[in-house]
Amino acid sequence: MRTGDWYFDFISPFAYLQSEQLQKLAPFVQLRYRPVLFAGLLKHWGQKGPAEIVPKRQFSFEFAIWQAARLGIPFKMPPMHPFNPLALLRLATAADSRPEIVHAIFRFVWQDGRLPDTPLEWFELTSVLGLPNADAHISASRVKDDLRATTDDAIARGVFGVPTLVIDDRLFWGFDATDMALDYLQGAPIFKSEAFARVREVPAGAERTG
Repeated sequence: MRTGDWYFDFISPFAYLQSEQLQKLAPFVQLRYRPVLFAGLLKHWGQKGPAEIVPKRQFSFEFAIWQAARLGIPFKMPPMHPFNPLALLRLATAADSRPEIVHAIFRFVWQDGRLPDTPLEWFELTSVLGLPNADAHISASRVKDDLRATTDDAIARGVFGVPTLVIDDRLFWGFDATDMALDYLQGAPIFKSEAFARVREVPAGAERTG
């Protein structure tokens, strides 16, 4: 079976929505779950996150809520956003990014609307995950280094946002691209068309200055 990589950060509601749709791809590709620090991607590419632009922030949340309702995916906003996802990313990394762990963390944040920002919430999450001594694990140098390396690897592959699927070195960015990735895996002819082949050769006609 083909393999691919799924890059995500728990801070993204759209990564959560895509996590609930990945089963559509399961018959065609075996995915490696790859947690990355979204802020690291933004810094590298010189971008602002959606939550840093006030009108985009509101629309993004509204769009996520609408998408979830349309697809029948349980959705509840966490008590604040943006939040610091670093502990959650390290927690997933310490658990070798096992899919069941990743899904459980996503659902804790975006289905239950909770954040592990108090000792009690953190204890409840790690207990549900079956990860005793989680604090010691997420503080380990190996875990920090692995998360940093995965983020660097994503950047080297051209990943600029989350969620992103990388299949055969082709990027599918965003929850909206889930069906596009499915078409690609099923061999849709559009991906071998002249139009697709020419896209990378289209020159930039203007550049923003200042």
